[in-house]
Amino acid sequence: MSTLEDWLLPYLGEVRRLQDFQALELKTILHAQLHWPLPLELERLAPERLAVPSGSSVVIDYSQDPPVLAVKLQEMFGCEETPTIAGGRVALLIHLLSPAQRPLQVTQDLASFWRSSYQEVKREMKGRYPKHPWPDDPLQAVATRYTKRRSS
Repeated sequence: MSTLEDWLLPYLGEVRRLQDFQALELKTILHAQLHWPLPLELERLAPERLAVPSGSSVVIDYSQDPPVLAVKLQEMFGCEETPTIAGGRVALLIHLLSPAQRPLQVTQDLASFWRSSYQEVKREMKGRYPKHPWPDDPLQAVATRYTKRRSS
């Protein structure tokens, strides 16, 4: 913050309204301030997105502590370990979402969720979302972002 005028002022020439300021790519501007190889190290330790077992690339929300990975439950089948960042030092808070993108479970212990709470969630959701897979053993199931019909 002490050098704010030095690094941000050159980008403010076209800013006239709050909308103009909101349109600035602050991440790119801040990355430009880092000396090589720090931008690569930052991306390695605090990635913007994380690949989940289904193959999707999901955005990590750093506005909370710990950071949050909100992902559809079916996209995490087969994943027993809670995803981490910061070289494995920070476990993400996983928001496992329903097919309607509503939180079904919030956990930092994915293995425990699959062994305990999953069966209850499955029982409740299977009737509500019959087109989506709800396997008996989620750790052996193939992760998917699709319905049963689309994935077969």
